[in-house]
Amino acid sequence: MAFLTSVITFTGKVGNVIAYKRNGKFCLRSAPETVRQTVNTRRAAQWFGAASRKGALIRSALAPGIDILCDGQIVNRLNSTIVAAGRNNHAGVKGFRFNVHAGIEKFFPELPVLSQDGKLHIPAQKLQGFGNAVRMEVKLIATRIDFAPRTVTGMDADVLHIDLEQPFEGADMTVDVPGKGTLLITLQVRTFLKDGLSYDRKLNAADIIAVVEDITTEVVVTKSHTRKKLLKLQPEPSRNTAPAKNDQPHVPRE
Repeated sequence: MAFLTSVITFTGKVGNVIAYKRNGKFCLRSAPETVRQTVNTRRAAQWFGAASRKGALIRSALAPGIDILCDGQIVNRLNSTIVAAGRNNHAGVKGFRFNVHAGIEKFFPELPVLSQDGKLHIPAQKLQGFGNAVRMEVKLIATRIDFAPRTVTGMDADVLHIDLEQPFEGADMTVDVPGKGTLLITLQVRTFLKDGLSYDRKLNAADIIAVVEDITTEVVVTKSHTRKKLLKLQPEPSRNTAPAKNDQPHVPRE
């Protein structure tokens, strides 16, 4: 690996040289002459591609509601989280931080509790340790995503402002996003100074605190098999027969 230190920088492939950006630095590496893939490596590559597309869908779906600046490694971190969770395990993204430098637990020692009806209860507690911040903005974001057709079916948000110069007595927040798809609940916290928003990355956070899967009720239809009734035939009247001269049975006249 080599570093690109010239004034003109680029990313991509030129000939057998690949340029890319890593941790804010432009790097160079040579492309391999041949690439040999086994069945397992090809399967892993396909799964990583699917995870990358799912991560891009989640980021684009939540982007309209998130107001903080995310860190530069959010793409790789989210993709790694989805890969580690496994296929169709949407609940694996619970706890993901859009800002790696701060989490919700930094602001609330007693974590908020989300009920099944979409109500978030923040217990009364002592809030401190935010420097010169005088106000805190708490935003509850609910986003419903249908991963099969890759569509966002709904979004709702609730905003709460907390005066840090006054005792916090607790609060409730509510979101409601009916419809089909997986519901992702994100809690965002921003701190404000007297003259405006604090841009300290350690004083802003946004975490996925809950993932609610879409529950579809399956209707089981049982087919009743009707038994066929056999038609009972009346027995035919018995007829007496007598031998004839030509060895043929003789049927008497009635």
